[in-house]
Parts: sequence; structure tokens; C-alpha cells
Amino acid sequence: MTVPLLPEYGRRSLAEVLPSLLSAIGVPGQQTALDVPTARAAALLLVDGLGSELLRRHAADAPFLASLPDAGPVTSGFPSSTSISLASLGTGTPPGAHGLLGLSLLTGGALLDTLRWTAQGSADDLRERLVPEEVQPVPTVLERAAAAGVDVSVVTLGEFEGSGLTRATLRGGRFRGTYALGDLAAGVLASVEGPGRQLCYGYHRDLDAMGHLHGPGSLPWRLQLAQVDRLVELIAERLPPDVVLVVTGDHGMVAVDRRFDADTDPVLSDGVAQLSGDPRARHVHVRPGAFEDVLATWRAVLGDGAWVVPGEQAVADGWFGLPVSPHARGRIGDVVVAARGGTAVIRSKVERFLSRLPGQHGSLTPDEQLVPLLIVAGHPAG
Repeated sequence: MTVPLLPEYGRRSLAEVLPSLLSAIGVPGQQTALDVPTARAAALLLVDGLGSELLRRHAADAPFLASLPDAGPVTSGFPSSTSISLASLGTGTPPGAHGLLGLSLLTGGALLDTLRWTAQGSADDLRERLVPEEVQPVPTVLERAAAAGVDVSVVTLGEFEGSGLTRATLRGGRFRGTYALGDLAAGVLASVEGPGRQLCYGYHRDLDAMGHLHGPGSLPWRLQLAQVDRLVELIAERLPPDVVLVVTGDHGMVAVDRRFDADTDPVLSDGVAQLSGDPRARHVHVRPGAFEDVLATWRAVLGDGAWVVPGEQAVADGWFGLPVSPHARGRIGDVVVAARGGTAVIRSKVERFLSRLPGQHGSLTPDEQLVPLLIVAGHPAG
């Protein structure tokens, strides 16, 4: 039987990336689990949806990326989705420590959309009720870097300035808003021009969007990958010789072809008080006295389409990293579901748009878990 690919927290996961970059630029006391060359300054470019397995299969569409030394792959974490990965990357801790455990998160009596920081399925802004710095209280690596005298920049889409997710995961750096590939590249370069120790976090969204909308490996996805390849090459061509650039992803992606609708299937909804998480990684919160029945039912219905385990087992087996903080423990489902193959557990009423997408991620398969760690040190040879 196929077993889940468990994240390598503390050794080879996204949580180790920024501390390793700080160590590379001479900040003492940092975890150095990953092999990053010594430099004056460091830039991290996170390409949303850039999985190692996808990049390997489509290397011909990204010849520059394929030519770079890869210190990875590293594991995304569970669930392998953007808000969780950004929190792991930003805090240098696994999900069980920072507590962002799903695209939708049951916390403070509400179902929070952690990407938009709204009530799930609505436009209600929850930043005042669910204060981002309290929902995710772990200090960020960027805050630690700034306190150590590093000049820290966050180069990402202008619309993300002051967002709940930015405040929760990337607080501590100077924000530089971007609108297109050109000012993303320019912003990253400007952030590490010197002098002194500098750290830049840059973010590109569109590869993930093409994978969700058209499927990973589709022609639109491949053409977008080619644009990402050129973006990285443009930055690398102009990179100062004493700066290291690291390119990674927050997760990979799979195509789904088998959907179970928890909003319309009375068998799946029986005994369930609330459902959070992602289509590929669900937290099932059960009604009192219904745990055994819900666990047995979900196992029977999903069959070989998912790993379905008690929440306590998922915690003990290290799915979220150990130890799990008290503020995170109550957000983990009584039953935890990690999809396999092309399976997705959708919510057609609450998550209408998301439920229709052919590309999904979140689970413990190699296609979703493994992301590259590509290294450019100064001007690349040739």
C-alpha cells in the first residue's frame, strides 16, 4: 500500500529555507539545515505552484531553471497549500507550531478563509475580529532578521499590502508592491543592491493560477512556466556577484478527476459539525459521540482515494510537525483526510469556484509535497 510522503520538518522543509538564508548572509544563531552559499545578501523568489516533479517533467519549457543547481527538493508541509506554506516559510516553524492549518481554518468560532482573511464563502473582512498577529502569533523570520540589523524587503503584489495573510506570515519587512513581472524583477534586484546585509522575499502567483484553472502541465501552465523561466534568468543576469538568489515553490499540484461533494452527500455530512481545510486535505470536525461512525464512513466512501486517519494519529505521526502548539491543536480535525490519486473532497455550496478547478493541491503525495531549491550565486557562468 502506498504510504504518505511525510514532510521532513527540521531537516528539509520550507521552514528551514529563510533561516538557512540568514545563516548564509552571516546572521548568527540560525538553523543551517540547507546548503546555501555564503553571500552578503540573499533573495528568495517563491513561485506559487512550482513543484519539483512538475518542473522535472517539463524541464524543456524551463531550460534556465533546469540548468540551476538544486539543493532540494524540500517538502512543503501539511497541508501543502499557499497560506500554510507561507506561514511555515515566514516563521521558520512547521504548521503545528504556527497554526495555519488549511485554506479554510476553524478558529475563534468562525471558518476563516486564510488567503483572503474573510469568512469562508463570503466577503466579510475578519481582520478585526480574528487579528492576524493573534491567529498566527509566532514571530516571523523577517522580524528576527530586522532585529539583527538586516535590511528586509517583501516584494509581492501591491494588493497584498496589509492583508491578513501578509500580516500573519510576512510581517517585519519593508513592503514593495508589484503589478507585473517587470517590477517584480526590478524590485528584487533593488532590494539586494547593497551595501550591508540584505534579505528579500519575492513572490510570483501566476503559475499556480494556470495550474488551478487549466490543470498542471496544460499548455497555459507550460507557457506560464516559460515566462517564469525568463523572469528568473533576467534577475540572475543582473544579480550582484555577492548576492545569492534562491528559487522555490510553496507546493506542487495534481489534476483531479474524482470528486466527492461533502456539501451534497448526506452520507459524508452525517455526524459532521464542520469541515475545514482544502479539497485535497480536509479537517473533519465531528459532532459529540459521532467520531467512530464518521471515521468509518469516510474511510468506506473514499476508499483508496485518501488516507483517512484520526486527528490524534495525524498529530502523533508528525503530519503537522511536533510538538503541536495549544493554539493549533484545536484547529485540527477529529478526522484528518489526505487525498490520493486524483481525488478531491469538494464543497460545492461553500467553495463554489474552488470546487470546479481541475488543478488542486494540499496532500501528502510527491507531486504536491516536493518543491525545488534552486541556487543562483551572483552572475551565473556563461
